[in-house]
Amino acid sequence: MASEQDVRARLQRAGQEHLLRFCAELAPGPRAALLAELEPLEPEALREHCQRAAAACARPPGPPPDLAERLQPLPPERLGSVSRSDPETRRLWEEEGFHQIALNKVAVLLLAGGQGTRLGVTYPKGMYQVGLPSQKTLYQLQAERIRRVEQLAGQRHGTHCTVPWYIMTSEFTLGPTAKFFKEHNFFHLDPDNVVMFEQRMLPAVSFDGRAILERKDKVAMAPDGNGGLYCALADHQILEDMERRGVEFVHVYCVDNILARLADPAFIGFCVLQGADCGAKVVEKAYPEEPVGVVCQVDGVPQVVEYSEISPEVASLRGPDGVLLYNAGNICNHFFTRSFLQVVTREFEPLLKLHVAVKKVPYVDEEGNLVKPLKPNGIKMEKFVFDVFQFAENFVAFEVLREEEFAPLKNADSADRDNPTTARRALLTQHYHWAQQAGARFVDARGVRLREPLSLSGSEEPPAVCEISPLVSYSGEGLEVYLQGREFQSPLILDENGIRALQP
Repeated sequence: MASEQDVRARLQRAGQEHLLRFCAELAPGPRAALLAELEPLEPEALREHCQRAAAACARPPGPPPDLAERLQPLPPERLGSVSRSDPETRRLWEEEGFHQIALNKVAVLLLAGGQGTRLGVTYPKGMYQVGLPSQKTLYQLQAERIRRVEQLAGQRHGTHCTVPWYIMTSEFTLGPTAKFFKEHNFFHLDPDNVVMFEQRMLPAVSFDGRAILERKDKVAMAPDGNGGLYCALADHQILEDMERRGVEFVHVYCVDNILARLADPAFIGFCVLQGADCGAKVVEKAYPEEPVGVVCQVDGVPQVVEYSEISPEVASLRGPDGVLLYNAGNICNHFFTRSFLQVVTREFEPLLKLHVAVKKVPYVDEEGNLVKPLKPNGIKMEKFVFDVFQFAENFVAFEVLREEEFAPLKNADSADRDNPTTARRALLTQHYHWAQQAGARFVDARGVRLREPLSLSGSEEPPAVCEISPLVSYSGEGLEVYLQGREFQSPLILDENGIRALQP
């Protein structure tokens, strides 16, 4: 380990010597921990990081002045749609996807490095239960979807197949996630096929360009955003591991979407048949001002443009059919070929833009007192996973139905949207519709059939609670054998052990 003198000299070159201002009063253990944390920080890179953070934060917010002239919707030939395609086309996509899965050419990659701060928990989001009857966590639901899609592909092609699960964690989430998986026996997946790796951390920076101490012996660090994926793939030789396994196609998704379909055969099949090296699932925007990034083109190049960068006038533009021109909402659900990821990590990663996130960062003041700020005081710099779209040779987008595939969990229940209640409701509403379509009928305690609404808004609870395990059905298939022509009282669970009625 480097000496205090060596670390101090490096910090002087970076203009960040203040990080050692309490070093002399630290006990040997905390002093060694601080020096070990500071040692890997390259002086030039640290100085540039802090300067860029302060400069980026000082720039006025809002869209670049000429963006509206440079913006275009994605051309129709780059866009596939579940709802606007005929059944035969959808069948071909799904068939191709299952074929690639059966050949062991598909992996899923989970982005799980962020903290659940907005959700109000101190543990990784994947460990969260939204209050389902089964009490399953997000991690368990996702693991069971992998097991089911492996089973479906194997049955179709008469083979045993594996979808490896790569999980990108951070300093905050790696330990708890690894422990959680071990405690739950990896949800009956082969541990050799669950590969966890850690993304890099970057110092949080004050508005005047100084790295922040969160304790006398600890720099305030934050994960480098989901776009830190590309450095992490290289740091941990993940692409080499994929190559050894024969993986050619990678489905990347975010931990907090309770409806995410892992290794979705339709999405994989569409992208493969299109010859795409990069693809994005999108949902139609609910309204012009919805705060989601838009997948579109800038200067003819595919990009995600943040909602804050699009003026209200442009966001409200509509085509001749009355549909919003810029309506392809990004949901952090992507397809990449392994060869594309290799090129990105080798050539393009240094070109990725750093984005500013202004946050409340706990810190120690000049007297060494811990301060928990009431308003934002620091800058966390992040890279975004979608910023590589511009480097694709053949980018495509795949529009899916929001109610089927997108219900993010970002906030505590005190928020109006994207909270545990809305996530739970979305999943149970989906399962209620699947049960209805499979021929189930729901009755009350007197045996009177429940009224079946023609449609449900996102704010309404389903008339009956019927949770369906991913081990039984991946996307609504195969339920008739359990439910056709039968009557049930709510609530109930359908899982690999059969149907279980629960106490209301």
